[in-house]
Amino acid sequence: MRVVMLAFPRMTQLDLTGPFEVFTRFKELTVDLVWKTAEPVSDASGLRLVPSKTFADCPQADILFVPGGPGQMGLMEDQETLDFLRDQAEGATWITSVCTGSLVLAAAGLLAGYRATCHWSSIDQLALFGVEPVHQRVVVDRNRVTGAGVTSGIDFGLTLTAMLFGEERARRAQLGMEYDPAPPFAGGTPSSAPAETVRAVTEAMKPFIAERMAISKRAAEVLARRGAGE
Repeated sequence: MRVVMLAFPRMTQLDLTGPFEVFTRFKELTVDLVWKTAEPVSDASGLRLVPSKTFADCPQADILFVPGGPGQMGLMEDQETLDFLRDQAEGATWITSVCTGSLVLAAAGLLAGYRATCHWSSIDQLALFGVEPVHQRVVVDRNRVTGAGVTSGIDFGLTLTAMLFGEERARRAQLGMEYDPAPPFAGGTPSSAPAETVRAVTEAMKPFIAERMAISKRAAEVLARRGAGE
């Protein structure tokens, strides 16, 4: 099975590298990082990753995957990328994402009528595209599998590989990775964090989330016009 993982400038690398680590532990999976060109792409913090395929020479995906990150906003209005995802989705068995990658899939029209999740700060934006937002770590709806924010990528990868290859093999991968989360303190979600922490983080993110919301609204309008045949 071939996994096609979109690798774009200003992504959040852990959205991608968490699932990548899981996928590469299964010999049945061939994983490609794909972008418009073969030039290295820098994530939102400057880490450089090298695509193994371009849009032009990318084979058909069995598993299509999109990470999130600040660069996701531009992709929602990037017709070349959206068309690539639509073309790949036609032949893919699984259409998947982590974090705000689900908003890119939604902008491509690939999540309408499905349940999905996203980073907690932007999950409400999924509804603009006819998607049912679900506040869960990993959401499976038919052949759509979506993970919540950043660190959920490993949970997403283990969930999907368990469905593909059985729980026991996924458990072995989990043990091999020593994936046994024990954070130094509770508070990784708005429901578990102190109210003061939630307020501070939400306030700091407010301008960024407003920008993402504006782009989501424009992308949803474009998608609606596309559906109406305009």
